Amino acid sequence: MMNKQLGAHETMEIHEVLTSAVNGLNLFKLYRTHVSDPQLQNLMDKQLQFMTQEYNTIVQAVNNRGMSTPKPYRSQLSQAPIYGTQQAPQSESPNMSPTQLDDKDIATGILTNHKASASMKMVAALECADPEIRRMMQQSAVNCSEQAYEVWQYMNQKGYYPVPTMQEQATSSMISSYTPVPQGMNFS
Repeated sequence: MMNKQLGAHETMEIHEVLTSAVNGLNLFKLYRTHVSDPQLQNLMDKQLQFMTQEYNTIVQAVNNRGMSTPKPYRSQLSQAPIYGTQQAPQSESPNMSPTQLDDKDIATGILTNHKASASMKMVAALECADPEIRRMMQQSAVNCSEQAYEVWQYMNQKGYYPVPTMQEQATSSMISSYTPVPQGMNFS
């Protein structure tokens, strides 16, 4: 039984985070059975193991069995992004059968799950009154972000997620339009 007092908002947010974590673990295990690329299999196995450990850490923490912040996620990939599109985008539509799932579909599903989880966990952190649970949710959000970036790197290298670019003049014009605020400026 939990001895730590929690507010209504943080209780509901923790409930949502843990429900989503259970769903994510179940979904990743389902996806894993359809993966054909050994690199994606290894990436998923590493992420599933990490996600399971992080879930257990959060459950133990909120059940007052030891407060600890989840460990930071360390990506296996550290490749420079490939910029530009090499080919025109192909048309996309939903698969008519689960047997049609391919590695791109699975990587996309994993990526969107991590993005949604990162957002959900950061919202949870913003609703937490308890500073330890708040830090735990923040680290967990960062971990989802790192896992998403790892999956994105895999997708980018495989050509599944290109990075469109703008003409250099447009990029330069847009970015250089911002200037710093002068130091010592009085805001009162």
